[in-house]
Amino acid sequence: MSFQAPYPPYDPTDKKGFSYDTVVTRWPIIITSIIDEVHNVCHFLVLESQSLEDEAKKASIGERIKEGNEIVAKISKLKYEMARDRALELIHDEEPHADVYNEELKKLEEDKRNTWFTAPWLYAECYLYRLLRSYFVATTQWKDYDPFRLSKLKMFKGSKASILKIATTMHELEKTRLELEADPSKREALFNEMVQMCLWGNATDLSLLTHMTEEDIRNLQTVEKEAQAARSKFILKDDQQKVWNHLEAQNGARVDFVLDNSGFELFTDLVFADFLVTYTPHVDTVVFHPKLIPWFVSDVLPPDFTETLTLLADGPTTFTSPSPTPSSTPFDTSTEESFAHLASLVQRWQKYIDDGVFKLPVPLDTPLGGGGEKGRKAEFWTTPYPYWDMEKLDGELVKDLKESGLVIFKGDLNYRKLTGDIKWPAWTPFNEALGPLAGAFPLLSLRTNKADVAVGVPKEVAERLDAAEEPWRVNGRYALISFVPASA
Repeated sequence: MSFQAPYPPYDPTDKKGFSYDTVVTRWPIIITSIIDEVHNVCHFLVLESQSLEDEAKKASIGERIKEGNEIVAKISKLKYEMARDRALELIHDEEPHADVYNEELKKLEEDKRNTWFTAPWLYAECYLYRLLRSYFVATTQWKDYDPFRLSKLKMFKGSKASILKIATTMHELEKTRLELEADPSKREALFNEMVQMCLWGNATDLSLLTHMTEEDIRNLQTVEKEAQAARSKFILKDDQQKVWNHLEAQNGARVDFVLDNSGFELFTDLVFADFLVTYTPHVDTVVFHPKLIPWFVSDVLPPDFTETLTLLADGPTTFTSPSPTPSSTPFDTSTEESFAHLASLVQRWQKYIDDGVFKLPVPLDTPLGGGGEKGRKAEFWTTPYPYWDMEKLDGELVKDLKESGLVIFKGDLNYRKLTGDIKWPAWTPFNEALGPLAGAFPLLSLRTNKADVAVGVPKEVAERLDAAEEPWRVNGRYALISFVPASA
């Protein structure tokens, strides 16, 4: 018997709800971006084919163009049907969990909730990305194509200023190593800064920030102490002290990151992990859990993880514009020094990977879709399930996570899955909203609010924000740092 929450999920037909706005506004924008991306690839393939004399190569490119046009046609049809609230289609491919989505879809059909505007939002959004993946799987030449890769790279390269600033901060931190070893209170202060950096790094979410400019993104990524202090009043649940007390009792523990976005957020995750293993005695191993298929636009895939390290290692090539602006030129000595600091930092991370200090639960070269048994240990994260019944659904995963000294769940979707995307009163204790998962292992959620569900907020605070009619649940301005220890 699965856990049954005492409250219903959010009503996807409520026109004032964030899920309704998602179907009407955000999903069509994302779908259109994929159509444009594949169409552009096909356009350049046509130009390439015209310059070739090798008939075999021309035939191969012709097949890729044909399949690309078929993908565009399928996604265009999907967009049309979504706008008209048509029924969700079954998924037809051999990759993991097609049967899971289809079985749930048949149940929704029996309840007459199997259309785009009536299906539960958590299921429908996960289903959308799994369905899109099936269109690429059905081809011979697009199976390993990530339609979001270029958008992820663009936003990553737009994070240059924040990345270089943090790299220099980490370089300066090396000078205080002896002080940190001698004074745990200084480690705690730095830990809190790292948590906030990691928390607000989640502001860069391409599936949600569909109308924001690159300048808006850079403003959200500000990491100065003054900005963090100003933001502290927007943290509506703050368990930083509890987390530190828990971590301080560890000695050489493992920490797990259930990752969210690639790009800048992944960089902040790596920085946080570096701090834990390099500057504290509490952690000696960090495991990063990626997704196996293109997921919610910007989520980390194994290829993203390795490409991020490659791009960071060659910072000047990655981040320096061919036409430098007056504010950022190759002759800027401070920038050159920051690039050196970044290279040194990434060199340490690469050594950590080589030595098994940093690792993924799947091989770094795991292909999209998982490649069979190769990706088995990461398959659960792209199911539509809430995490309540994780132990029943993937006992091996929970058994593994119980070996961890702290499991950090990043971002909004992980939070929605932890709480079941249920209409809990905002003052519901976080451990209650976790259902049977509470206490299975020490769990920390770092989440900026970008969807309706929120728990652990003092009642008077929630009521004050609601009375002010501020969209505090969805605008990304507020955040939650929520911790539940393992049961004794």
